[in-house]
Amino acid sequence: MKFGPVPLEEAEGAILAHSTVVGDKRLRKARVLSAEDIAAMRDAGLTDVIVAVLAADDIEENAAAERLALELSFAGIEAKPATTGRVNLHATVSGVFTVDRQLIDSINLVDPDITIATMPPFAPMVEGQMVATIKIIPFAVREGVLKRALELGRGREAFRMHPYKPFRVGVVQTILPSIKSSVLDKTLQVTEERLGRTGSTISGEIRTPHAAPDVARAIEQLAANSDMVLVFGASAMSDPNEDVIPAAINASGGIVHRSGMPVDPGNLFVLGERQGKPVLGAPGCARSPKLNGFDWVLDRLVTGIPVTNEDIAGMGVGGLLMEIPTRPQPRELASVKGGARGPKVPVVLLAAGRSSRMGGPNKLLALFGGKPLARLSAERALASKADGVIVVTGHQGERVKNALSGLRVAYAENPHFAEGLSTSLKAGVSALADDAAGVLVVLGDMPGVSSTDLDRLIDAFRASGGHSVVRASHAGRRGNPVLLPRSLFDAVSHLEGDTGARHLVEAEGLDVIDVEIGAGAFVDVDTREALADAGGVLQD
Repeated sequence: MKFGPVPLEEAEGAILAHSTVVGDKRLRKARVLSAEDIAAMRDAGLTDVIVAVLAADDIEENAAAERLALELSFAGIEAKPATTGRVNLHATVSGVFTVDRQLIDSINLVDPDITIATMPPFAPMVEGQMVATIKIIPFAVREGVLKRALELGRGREAFRMHPYKPFRVGVVQTILPSIKSSVLDKTLQVTEERLGRTGSTISGEIRTPHAAPDVARAIEQLAANSDMVLVFGASAMSDPNEDVIPAAINASGGIVHRSGMPVDPGNLFVLGERQGKPVLGAPGCARSPKLNGFDWVLDRLVTGIPVTNEDIAGMGVGGLLMEIPTRPQPRELASVKGGARGPKVPVVLLAAGRSSRMGGPNKLLALFGGKPLARLSAERALASKADGVIVVTGHQGERVKNALSGLRVAYAENPHFAEGLSTSLKAGVSALADDAAGVLVVLGDMPGVSSTDLDRLIDAFRASGGHSVVRASHAGRRGNPVLLPRSLFDAVSHLEGDTGARHLVEAEGLDVIDVEIGAGAFVDVDTREALADAGGVLQD
């Protein structure tokens, strides 16, 4: 193929190299120039044009792309008509895409003029999506080059779509006192949605104590009418052999092929089977709908692609997935940016409410031992191990700020305080520095919470590596304050109405550490009676 400028009288039948406007007519790139085109160019004052002139052994780009597409073997995929030297290949079924990487690499090595690009191996695709494209880069390719590529592809399957085969899936969820039924309900909903995209359904659910014998019996019972069993543990796996889920799979008459996977999130995954049916121990991140290593295995199994110990071991490269709420975000905040003290944890003190149940006076200005409640709460936060205090103001904001005069706190204004608690939480979180690994959310109307109580929450968070929600409790009941890891900050931004951190903890199914701080975890002063009982004196 010759490429470059030629006189107009020699350009007829050549391929136009660049789109050109001639009068009111636009001639597109790759157009085979006709006598009329040449005449129009001449009338426009042109004397030459840049073209590609094919040699006798050149194969035009569209013909070359179509020949390669015809030579390659694939299933569940269709090739679209060639255009501009490109043949696109689209899935005809929903499922998982596989590709012969060695074959595609070898064809791409034949000559830079011939290219094939594909989706990643084992990518989940839906019907109609493009899975690969064949592109001839120049306007033509030499016959000998094309033949070498064709010979490589002859008799070998290049791509395949493995269609989903709808499974009936049994679900086991174990129970501990620390896990709420709402978390289990949310997990079942997320699992149903996750399975739904493959056409699979939940055949039954059993909730059982977090003990291997109970889980083993549940696996046996569900497996009788299911194609697969999923087990969600109330506590994360600590031992790959003797912990509840792997031990239960073995006790049910099954076998564990692997405990743990090099995909994050998804590390604490268990791959097993019983009488030919997969039994999977789901990692905690599978309670979230976001992508994690569990999805990779589930998608393959539901299409009939086997998954072995070696397959999972090979998932590490590319296995660092997008962050989800059950993991710290970013990961390095907990260990690097926290320094010697550990992850940085500021306090967000919520002081924007209207005190509507007080019938007029602002409860945050009520006096406790001669100090306004807002100041008392701020001083205790400042005296704790927290890395700074941000006070969210709204209702009577100037009066609250005056009550805090002289204290080294920052402020976040919430102009939407009348819309509910979520607006104050969002205002506080949006004011945090980038190096905050978590935030301790303190309600301004809790006079029974001390600096020592706040320290205990922060210590528990730092001891967990900055991965968990930490919640104040008393006598086994949840209370306030609550410490949220950075991974939840994005979720906070989507809250609406009079909804706070408790909703997030229940909705996301996070790892929760409850810290006993005494009755102060429940003492808020929403009413005149509660305030008086707590020792406060209202101010007009």
